[in-house]
Amino acid sequence: MTLTPHDERFIKALAVAIVDHPRATLKELAEAAGMSRATLHRFCGTRDHLLKMLEDHGKDVLHRIIEACCLSSTAPQEALRNLIREHLAHRELLSFLVFQYRPDFLDPELDGARWQFYIEALDAFFLNGQHQGVFRIDITAAVFTELFINLVYGMVDAEQRGRAASTNSAHTLEQMLLYGASPRDPGEI
Repeated sequence: MTLTPHDERFIKALAVAIVDHPRATLKELAEAAGMSRATLHRFCGTRDHLLKMLEDHGKDVLHRIIEACCLSSTAPQEALRNLIREHLAHRELLSFLVFQYRPDFLDPELDGARWQFYIEALDAFFLNGQHQGVFRIDITAAVFTELFINLVYGMVDAEQRGRAASTNSAHTLEQMLLYGASPRDPGEI
């Protein structure tokens, strides 16, 4: 399904509304998203269909992020900055994906197969960065992927709960991913 810019605005507003009001009715979600119930009904029909639309849109956005960052042809540090920036540009959707997370969400044997392209692209990116000497080799690429996902999505959640300022999130994430929690000057590492 191709969304128009108008639809994208609805999607963002609805993602925020669902996270902020998890038990809301369609009417309440419509009001929270700044639209009428009739408009929301025309847009998605049912709450279940809305959730599916948001998850499908999330998959599409993650695919666009991976493509936009040109992970295999961009220098790893620049690509990492781009990945962080692109993820944070879609905070509302990431917040929704965190909200929808369940233990089987990424299980490739179940519904998680649709997210496999994302995991594989990140694994390949971190492995390539290790081969180029940019990322540590004592941590597997798969663990780097897990750390990246958890740090980025966790930062979005922390912003939403008022525990982190969105103005500094990208820099903080880059520093944590490249240098860890070491108090040393990054130039010394």
